[in-house]
Amino acid sequence: MAAFLTSFSNFFGEVFSNVGNLNWKMLVMWVVGGVLIYLAIKKDMEPALLLPMGFGAILVNLPMSGAVTQFIDGQAEVGVLSFLYDKGIANELFPLILFVGIGAMIDFAPLLSNPKLMLFGAAAQFGIFFTLSMASLFGFELKDAAAIGIIGAADGPSSIFVANYFNSNYIGAIIVAAYSYMALVPIIQPPIIKLITSRKERLIRMKYQEKEISKTVRILFPIIITAVTGLVAPKAVALVGFLMFGNLIRECGVLESLSESAQKELANLVTLFLGITIAVQMRAQAFLDPKTLLIMGLGLVAFIFDTVGGVMFAKLYNVFAKEKINPMIGAAGISAFPMSARVVHKIGLEEDNQNFLLMHSTGVNVSGQIASVIAAGMILNLVAR
Repeated sequence: MAAFLTSFSNFFGEVFSNVGNLNWKMLVMWVVGGVLIYLAIKKDMEPALLLPMGFGAILVNLPMSGAVTQFIDGQAEVGVLSFLYDKGIANELFPLILFVGIGAMIDFAPLLSNPKLMLFGAAAQFGIFFTLSMASLFGFELKDAAAIGIIGAADGPSSIFVANYFNSNYIGAIIVAAYSYMALVPIIQPPIIKLITSRKERLIRMKYQEKEISKTVRILFPIIITAVTGLVAPKAVALVGFLMFGNLIRECGVLESLSESAQKELANLVTLFLGITIAVQMRAQAFLDPKTLLIMGLGLVAFIFDTVGGVMFAKLYNVFAKEKINPMIGAAGISAFPMSARVVHKIGLEEDNQNFLLMHSTGVNVSGQIASVIAAGMILNLVAR
């Protein structure tokens, strides 16, 4: 009986000790996690990503959380999330596997039907290089500034790849910013698009003539893109290679069950693991650091100027083009697939319920997926020299 009472007393002693170890920073992160969960459930904004990130933010900010590595009496007790981070993110395994799933989801037919859409995808990478310059002006080392700039790729796997390659001191903040803003595209982009376009421009209708893309072209496209990227930006070949391999599984016609698994089970599972594992980098003591908050701000700048770059290039195109395009499709050039294409389509319908921009914006969106990976490779080559 005495032993039971002693254990009972020790248990409550630990509970009171844990409560006493709570601090305001942890509570702030609980609020952050709550907001992410709210956006996922109530607003249905990328719930597969935001929900695990939000829950994870609360989980890792519990005192003495067993989910992350703790040092007790000088001994490291590795938590399951820390283990997953080391084995799945630090070595880029999760991002590369996720790229297979993303590649299997992408239909390049709208881009192949209208190859000039690739120009708008390229223009929408402006935010990457603008933010790299801004980060350098704020005093970040060039390699850290490059890793911060790649947040503008609107592509979580690329952000992880580049930050790991440069061994950035701010990899956690970069990953969280990239995935958070990717999920928040439906909030970030609409006001920017409306600010820099007139209603007359938003009302421009675009005809879409579906062209038959042969199976041969569909199969050759991912192979050629991989080969060209390997020559132009060899350090990005792993990223684009896994993306295009996923697309080849989709288009080859002999691996339909694998294609469906990659699009659904594989992509969903990896996204869930990725989302909750990212939370390892959302511990209060690191996340609420001024440098981290500055990186979050720069990441937002990157997304804004990606959007601005794509739209403004489309407006410039209209100056010389006989057949005008709706400049909003330029905003879909960021790599956040398929969220950005949906945003543009939705705004078009709000202005004119017969203005269907989905196929055009999707073509730009998938071109942005390729362009962002190539931009990441160019930065790796240029900065590493």
